[in-house]
Amino acid sequence: MFPSLDISTSALVAQRARMNAISSNLANLSTTHNEEGEPIPYQPRFVVFEPKPIGSHGASGVRVNSVEIEDVEPLYRYEPHHPDAIQEGPHKGYVAYPNVNMMTEFTDALEAARAYQANLGAIEIAKDMSRQTLRILA
Repeated sequence: MFPSLDISTSALVAQRARMNAISSNLANLSTTHNEEGEPIPYQPRFVVFEPKPIGSHGASGVRVNSVEIEDVEPLYRYEPHHPDAIQEGPHKGYVAYPNVNMMTEFTDALEAARAYQANLGAIEIAKDMSRQTLRILA
């Protein structure tokens, strides 16, 4: 009914998914093993957006295409007494930590929060314009 609301709502949903991926990356900053207990560090996630197909109202928007796992080399720290330390090979005694840059994640979180706020503002403006239009017509 209101294409501008549909566009902004789709952006809110997409930015929420982005914030979930960012918070997962930050929460697993020190995770050195997977769910099965194997010493495989957490791999950071990122969200891929795509345009929403144009509907009958001509509105578009954005949607989450996928949440991808970033294939990056882990960070190695020498901690031979750690339970997840590598036992053999060139990295013997090292623990593999996720390659998550906290500053990048915080910057992405700030950007996603600002985009979320901007879309909330656009929704408020659209609601005010609709309210004003109804007041003029009544």
